[in-house]
Amino acid sequence: MHSFSVWAPKIKRLAVKVGQQTYPMSGPNEQGYWNASVDEAVAGSDYAFLLDSDTTAYPDPRSAWQPHGVHGASRIVDQSAFCWTDQAWQTPPLETAILYELHVGTFTPQGTFDAAVERLDYLVALGITHVELLPITEFPGDFGWGYDGVSLFAVRHQYGGPDGLKRLVDQCHQHGLAVIVDVVYNHFGPVGNYANKFGFYQSDRHHTPWGEAINFESGGSDEVRRFFCDNAIMFLADYHVDGLRLDAVHEFIDQSAIHFMEQLAIEVDALSKKLGHRKVLIAESDLNDPRLVTPRDQRGYGLDAQWSDDFHHALFTILHPSEKTGYYADFGSLAMLAKALKEAFVYDGQYSLYRGHSHGRSAQGLSLHRFLGYIQNHDQVGNRATGDRLEHIIGPELSKVAAGLVLMAPFIPMLFQGEEFAASSPFQFFAHHEEAELAKAVSEGRKRDFAAFGWHPDSVPDPESQATFERSTLKWDEVTMPPHQEMLTWYTDLIRLRRATPGLNVGDASTIEITFDESERWLVMDRGAIQVVCNFSDAVQTLPCKPNASLLLASSSEVRCAESNVVLPARSLAITTAL
Repeated sequence: MHSFSVWAPKIKRLAVKVGQQTYPMSGPNEQGYWNASVDEAVAGSDYAFLLDSDTTAYPDPRSAWQPHGVHGASRIVDQSAFCWTDQAWQTPPLETAILYELHVGTFTPQGTFDAAVERLDYLVALGITHVELLPITEFPGDFGWGYDGVSLFAVRHQYGGPDGLKRLVDQCHQHGLAVIVDVVYNHFGPVGNYANKFGFYQSDRHHTPWGEAINFESGGSDEVRRFFCDNAIMFLADYHVDGLRLDAVHEFIDQSAIHFMEQLAIEVDALSKKLGHRKVLIAESDLNDPRLVTPRDQRGYGLDAQWSDDFHHALFTILHPSEKTGYYADFGSLAMLAKALKEAFVYDGQYSLYRGHSHGRSAQGLSLHRFLGYIQNHDQVGNRATGDRLEHIIGPELSKVAAGLVLMAPFIPMLFQGEEFAASSPFQFFAHHEEAELAKAVSEGRKRDFAAFGWHPDSVPDPESQATFERSTLKWDEVTMPPHQEMLTWYTDLIRLRRATPGLNVGDASTIEITFDESERWLVMDRGAIQVVCNFSDAVQTLPCKPNASLLLASSSEVRCAESNVVLPARSLAITTAL
């Protein structure tokens, strides 16, 4: 027997179809729930709901498995049936993490959870502690980034479904790797979104770039918030996931006294105490609002960390000064990079030319471990017209400098799949839509958007093409081939140094000293006994370092240390320590 329960306050008559049999449901109760118990329904049974007089059977908004895709029947999953082997698992501290962001579909040629398991030894050897998966819930089409999910409780069947994810998480834990899952709570995708037929999941009071906003504050919002909180709890409890990355929280529109993010953080903290494992929440936000990661007893939301785009933008515009479009127009000086390294937010209340208004608020007083630092991620690579990676844009020398700063910076560092071996494959925007009209609109819109920035339409890859998806798949034979192997060694050495040096795992901004010269284009960052010396210029420079410093790592074999200075060739970085 299985008991069905579905929130459907919009419906006057509801039935559940199990196999070929239909069973009426009782309800709705005061909260809008309908219920039915069906003897014939067991784990593995397919089912769907019949709404009023509509003859179409719709999947469960809380379906745990959609083996036939977003339009097909749901399947009952017994979450307790999997045999876990991670009983002794303890999550590594987020404060000392090295994150690795990957897209399951392009991480391996097979594009599955099980295929990803085969690469875990590689990640361990690299020094990774946390694997961050781009969205893995059910979305329409044969391929995509996953941000247009519509069955948010259902693990994507093409990746391996519920048990496939559990096998990956279990094996990650066996390898000492924590798992972060990227979840999208700011919108439903445009195709296969049947949840709103049942209840008031969206509100026309507010709009986002994807249409009507999620209903976090209007009538029915208690159950909508319950839906998303339960979704988070499912991943953290049923799938043993160690944390969640919350996509684009700046598109949460919520004027409630207790913001949805605060409610979610409270419930995740309670779950952590119950399970005896620390579960974490990491937000993506472009608001530069420290409230997200400020503790709740200080009137914050109490999330664990957030992405820090200001650091990325400040560093990228130094590495590639000609980039002045969009938000990059607000950056471009070493002073901004120095501020990002010490304070996280460059824009903490001053006027932003790109936005046309003052932006942000100071994060001073917070540990810099509340912020993630990166020079590549799925957005910053994939949202370029051709998906070109950093090394494709600025070359290997400056890419090594960038890696050195990211991994020596006070933030929690995050890498994007393949950057560590300077992967030749791009990461392009791909999204498969079966609806011809929508597919055409996506393809034409992509070309039109980049034409405004000077790209010829024919040079912009078609996101609906299978070739665009396949082109973005990593080529693993490159890791043993020059020059990719050289870059992999550089990243491995940097990570080993960071993990072995206590002073590099301190988030206190007061321990960081930075000097720089705008005209000569050099920057020196002191972190206790460690000194990072960067030459961004095209000329050899002799720069000051600590007296009698010894060289730990250098991006170029031509770097030399003297008594109180270091000679750096153009576009290079050295890491020294005082004797």
